[in-house]
Amino acid sequence: MPRRLRRSRIRLALLAMVSLLLTSCAGAGAIGSGGRTLVIAIVSNPQMEDAVALKGEFEKENPGIKLKFVQLPENQARAKITASTATQGGEFDVAMISNYETPQWAANGWLENLQPYIDKTPGYDANDFIPSIRDSLSHQGSMYAVPFYGESSFLTYRKDLFQQAGLTMPEHPTWQQIADFAAKLDNPATGVSGICLRGKPGWGESLAPFSTVANTFGARYFDENWNAQITSPEFKAAANFYVDLVREHGEVGASSAGFSECGTHYAQGQAAMWYDATVMAGTNEDPAESKVVGKNGYVAAPVERTAEAGWLYTWSLAMPKVAKDKDAAWRFMSWMTSKQFVKQVGTTFGWNRVPPGVRKSTYEIPEYQQAAAAYAKPTLNGIDKAQQSNTMVNPVPYPGIQFVGIPEFQDLGTRISQQLSAAIAGRITVDEALEQSQEYAESVGESYRETR
Repeated sequence: MPRRLRRSRIRLALLAMVSLLLTSCAGAGAIGSGGRTLVIAIVSNPQMEDAVALKGEFEKENPGIKLKFVQLPENQARAKITASTATQGGEFDVAMISNYETPQWAANGWLENLQPYIDKTPGYDANDFIPSIRDSLSHQGSMYAVPFYGESSFLTYRKDLFQQAGLTMPEHPTWQQIADFAAKLDNPATGVSGICLRGKPGWGESLAPFSTVANTFGARYFDENWNAQITSPEFKAAANFYVDLVREHGEVGASSAGFSECGTHYAQGQAAMWYDATVMAGTNEDPAESKVVGKNGYVAAPVERTAEAGWLYTWSLAMPKVAKDKDAAWRFMSWMTSKQFVKQVGTTFGWNRVPPGVRKSTYEIPEYQQAAAAYAKPTLNGIDKAQQSNTMVNPVPYPGIQFVGIPEFQDLGTRISQQLSAAIAGRITVDEALEQSQEYAESVGESYRETR
């Protein structure tokens, strides 16, 4: 199928979603009793909730501009923001997207080029952004989204439980070592699982950590000729390992556990280890949120056949092309991604709550250096080393580490994750999950082979 027709098909599908997904949204740029109201769609993660809590500070500094946040769980946020942006619905003035969407949507003409706004904003200092994060949000040399926080992935573990069991965690563990540790530390009698791993369906949920496991096991979604590889020996080995580990030594209800659920599970002292996004550390070390403050170690993403295995991701703010009040939208975006905002979060909520992995200057703040001593270096190392050349065994025809950087992956990845989740829940076998996933992937790969 020609690429143009394929894109048309995606647009039609998105149009069909809009009536279901957007009926509850107020129009962007609405006029409220106090003036302009910006409608901002964000993911309801802890760091974003801090921004919501500080909205009064922005409104005080910008009289006449009111902020209305639409907070949704990750899967729902992705669907609603994608539908609105792709169809130019105009429901949002600002939308939270990632380095998966940004280059694609910029190329499609769906996003406002932010470079002119960045260049004329004194003190904003885009050169302060970590280069790999900044580049991941750029298209043809211009930034089309600005990062709120950046992350790789790593593994956290309970130092006290390891010490009690006479175990030593290496700085760069293998997945087999992690599986062995999980078996020894799994303790149903005390309600402590050996490890927490995402099993919740969603291409940005369970498929993110699983994909890094698949990568380091030598698997890939497509070979260089866009032939689907979901039933390859390497992919089967990775899937069986992941499913067995979480079924045997993972959290209760793993098939419905995502980042937020694992975060709560670990912070409440109910897991000995957790492999996930580096941004987890802020919650782990927050006395208001966690019972395990000061008890955690942080090490590199576990590996099998590669030197590294971490992902690269950033939640960022973008401006839909059809946003009605672009100057006001940029004023908010630049506030929420500024050096000043970092300090405001640190002094208001504590330095562990600062959005990590974005600005180099954050890691030079003495208070943050002290608060993040356990995890700042592993976070920066993970982001720096998150490259396909380090994290994959074989070359692939697509960009991305924990995702396949093509439009179809939102649907394909979600379908694969649903099969993986069903295997974790014990409703189907791993082989059945992969065979069904292979069929989905083959149809996508075929469309790309036809346009080569």
